[in-house]
Amino acid sequence: MWVKWYRRGVLIVLVAFMLLGGSYCFLEWKQGQFEQEVSTSQVDENLVIPGGMPVGLYLETDGVMVLGTEAVEDEDGTKKEPAKHLVKAGDYIVGVDDNTIGTKKELQQVIGTKEAEEVVLHLRRNEEFLDVKTGLIDSGEGKKLGIWVKDNEQGLGTVTFLDSQSHFGALGHGIRDTDTNELLEIGDGRLYTTSIQDIKKGTSGNPGGMEGVIVYNNYNILGSITQNTDEGIYGTVDRIDALFSNQEPVPVAAKDEIHTGDAVIRCAVSGKVEEYKIRITKIDWNARESNKTLVIEVTDPKLLDMTGGIVQGMSGSPILQDGKLIGAVTHVFVQDARMGYGIYIGNMLNHVK
Repeated sequence: MWVKWYRRGVLIVLVAFMLLGGSYCFLEWKQGQFEQEVSTSQVDENLVIPGGMPVGLYLETDGVMVLGTEAVEDEDGTKKEPAKHLVKAGDYIVGVDDNTIGTKKELQQVIGTKEAEEVVLHLRRNEEFLDVKTGLIDSGEGKKLGIWVKDNEQGLGTVTFLDSQSHFGALGHGIRDTDTNELLEIGDGRLYTTSIQDIKKGTSGNPGGMEGVIVYNNYNILGSITQNTDEGIYGTVDRIDALFSNQEPVPVAAKDEIHTGDAVIRCAVSGKVEEYKIRITKIDWNARESNKTLVIEVTDPKLLDMTGGIVQGMSGSPILQDGKLIGAVTHVFVQDARMGYGIYIGNMLNHVK
């Protein structure tokens, strides 16, 4: 579960509403820096640095995402919806006539300068590209398509791990558009520093959340996001010292090493990264959704007192058992915040190998 935020200038972000996501990613370190920060004589691909730190997320869509269509009044007061049945929610507008489109602003600029009554929209729908011709509406305030669109998403989540190649992983599930429930196809993305200000405690039927602050400027950029998948988001950390400090690597568990029983999760709900006791109550290697392999129950009295269990924003919190990284928190049970799902760490690692 991650927390979605909206920004106006300097953004103070309150918890919004999305599923918990745990994810992992590999991170690349300079050899000298790794040796300085992590005291170990041998570092191999089976060792990663566990996370637990909250980060701000900013993703730009690959093209302009269509959310839906709407009737618009023309100069005569007649309502028209020319794009209805031509474009679908989840389509991406990548061009208009001879113009390449990458952002909502570019789309508005191109449409606003058109004198013709029709345009050809170049769309990406799933894996296919298609062209559709649609009318323009002269509203008296400029030309309009009558299409709702978006080109970015922002929010808060938790980093799962970092590897020796500076790759990171977070959330453990993908970031989906809240209107269409479609997995966002991203063209670019960035990680930002954030600080947790408050916790909204979860109750039955009403998952709580982490409240924090993100300032989206160049100074606060930590790294880049290159993948948004059903099993987490992935990319590269540039400012390792700002996110990972005094952390020691741990081995990655194989499937046959994971068992029901005691484990811990790492998260920063108290303002700093700490470990909290949980129990693995079920392991389902054949789960329909790969990010719901593990069923977990929070047992730590301190965490239960602070949060009621699992809250939005804890997506990606690492799960460790017997000293090894086994997965990440991904979802909360809405009717019982003590319970939730986790993803097996191997599924996440497959995205960075």
